[in-house]
Amino acid sequence: MEDFRKYISINPNIRFGKPCIAGTRITVSDILGWLAADMTYEEILEDFPQLKREHIRAALAFASERNNIKVVVTG
Repeated sequence: MEDFRKYISINPNIRFGKPCIAGTRITVSDILGWLAADMTYEEILEDFPQLKREHIRAALAFASERNNIKVVVTG
């Protein structure tokens, strides 16, 4: 996907700083949960008309990138 970051916002005053679809209060984890519950893109878009397909793809891309972050801890 093209730069998914333009679709994701993080604001400490919205949903406790969880990553959200820009301009909404819908979090990346909301979308991942719906997909994990076997909702289709079409069902999500029907239930949440403010979303577009690119928002769902952006949430997946964001989660994928975040999962690849590596932290080195030295002790």
